[in-house]
Amino acid sequence: MGPEQSLGAMLLLLQLQSSLLLSLSWGATPVLASLLENSLQNYTFSHTLFCQDEDPVLSLSEAFNEDQLFSFDFSRNSRVPRLPEFAPWASDKGDIEAIKADQRLCQELQKELSKLLEGHIPEARGNPVAEVFTLEPLEYGKPNTLICFVSNIFPPQVTVSWQYQQVPVQSSSPTFLSAIDGLAFQAFSYLNFTPTSSDVFSCTVTWEGDLFSTIAFWVPQNPIPSELLENILCGIALGLGIVGIIVGTALIIYFQKPCASGAD
Repeated sequence: MGPEQSLGAMLLLLQLQSSLLLSLSWGATPVLASLLENSLQNYTFSHTLFCQDEDPVLSLSEAFNEDQLFSFDFSRNSRVPRLPEFAPWASDKGDIEAIKADQRLCQELQKELSKLLEGHIPEARGNPVAEVFTLEPLEYGKPNTLICFVSNIFPPQVTVSWQYQQVPVQSSSPTFLSAIDGLAFQAFSYLNFTPTSSDVFSCTVTWEGDLFSTIAFWVPQNPIPSELLENILCGIALGLGIVGIIVGTALIIYFQKPCASGAD
């Protein structure tokens, strides 16, 4: 089966699965539902599972108003939080059996629809758009995190890698891939670092089997003053203030002496 047929089959699978899984999402996530309580009607929680022939063969993501909360590690049957603050809710395993059932359904549908639609579905692709920014305000010498945000992904078959001064960096986080409205995908990748004024980082997005890559660069701009610099400036200001007081006192004493002599 050629790439056109496999991509088209995956597109239909995503449409079928999203309608099924979204109808089950609130009941399958009691922890988040209890947190949101009576405000459920004002928000959208999506629970999206997809399967395809290429890596990732199987993926599940959960998002709140299109802001991804978790991905799912099928080898460990556990949720993976996208950010550390989401970790307290990642331990919920009350819906593992439902996820396994969705996994089987997705793979069975993929197998059957691939046979049915072979030769009838054209290829659909999007050109990834990447941007890099820091998680916290930039401050030299203070640990921070670089975020590579990739949008307009379809099909979800991309690899995100980091380079520092054109040298590959191996300590980045896994790539978090999630579905959004319009049958498109987005991805996040994180890299912990301590910024310096000479930093040049790049985030490279590579499509499986493609000769072209999308690259986004990051260089430090508009850093906030560091604590060391603030302390130095405060010390200088304090020193100048003391010197000013001493000089002012000396001038007052000096100009008072002639006045006292004239009075005698």
